[in-house]
Amino acid sequence: MYWPILIVSAVLEAVWATALGYSEGFSNLVPTIVFFVALIGSMAGLAFAMRGIPIGTAYAVWTGLGAALTVTYAITFGGESASVLKVLFLAGIIACVIGLKLVHSREEREAESAGVPSMGE
Repeated sequence: MYWPILIVSAVLEAVWATALGYSEGFSNLVPTIVFFVALIGSMAGLAFAMRGIPIGTAYAVWTGLGAALTVTYAITFGGESASVLKVLFLAGIIACVIGLKLVHSREEREAESAGVPSMGE
């Protein structure tokens, strides 16, 4: 349950980061409202996810996925230029996020087999 919440929280991070750019220094009302709503949702989701995922892993996944989604949106819809290297590095960020999830899952399984309670218990 913690991982899906963390992923939604990372998506909301990309939403608030993008809305912040469109808010033009909080002078544009709709993007400013979107910014604050997404920011609150993103932080609440991150805080909840940290109840069951170690802080370092949760924060790295949240920032990495949020950053990758923000750049992907900017390339697709915001007129930011794309390049082979930029796409390669974005794929690297996503690969690292997946790696953190896999390592965390393996560590949880090892802890369970050793009889150690998980963080979320």
